[in-house]
Amino acid sequence: MTSMTDLEAVGDRLVGSDRVLAVLIELASHPAGATLDEMVRLTGSPKSTVHRALASLRRAGLASQDGRGHYILGDEFLRLAFAHHEARPEHIRVRPLLERLAERFGETAHFAVMDGTEVVYRAKVEPPIGAVRLTSTIGGRNPVHSTGVGKALLAPRVRTERDVASWIGDRVLEARTPNTAVTAADLHARLADTRRDGYAIDDQENELGINCVAFPVYLSSPTAPAGAVSVSALAYRTPLSTLLESVDEIRAIIAETTGIRERTA
Repeated sequence: MTSMTDLEAVGDRLVGSDRVLAVLIELASHPAGATLDEMVRLTGSPKSTVHRALASLRRAGLASQDGRGHYILGDEFLRLAFAHHEARPEHIRVRPLLERLAERFGETAHFAVMDGTEVVYRAKVEPPIGAVRLTSTIGGRNPVHSTGVGKALLAPRVRTERDVASWIGDRVLEARTPNTAVTAADLHARLADTRRDGYAIDDQENELGINCVAFPVYLSSPTAPAGAVSVSALAYRTPLSTLLESVDEIRAIIAETTGIRERTA
């Protein structure tokens, strides 16, 4: 029979684990490292708690400390993260597609999935040449409503303006640029265009100077997209009109590389 003391001990271990994870997550947002005092301030936890958490992470190789006393993510954490990312089935299948798109257009190709009201970038391939690169990062997030990949994934899920309004709920859609759709009516119109065309566009709606075309991709299911791929371009270098002229070619590259043609509905 489990005693109250045993339950309390388990509870302490769980809370301790949560604190270690909180420290790990905070540390990950500081690539240049952070001191113990900075981590205490950032996490709002007692100094002794943060010190123990950092010590646990160091023992596991998930954190290290440099000569200045700054804590940074450890090599073992990076090895695990990259090994996991590279071994994901979706990544293995989508990487050749992104490489072909980036090489063909000389612009950045992304693969992203939808997570609630945001998209998460799972893979990114930069163009082989070109000094100017995009600031997007693997694991980075952007709003669904302002991105091409987001609209490509949202369009099949919300088909009426009422559906769109329900999806928005009590939120106020952020106007990332003057071109962003921030009302249910405007977003519904753009999603309707996406369903009609089978692809979504981002006409400098998420970031001024950046436009893209995005397509849902079906890697494991014939009906549910695994995510969306996009060609994201610097507008002065590759105007949106140029991307739109290449829609059929992009469709062909997706079909040839994945072996599955996109679904339009």
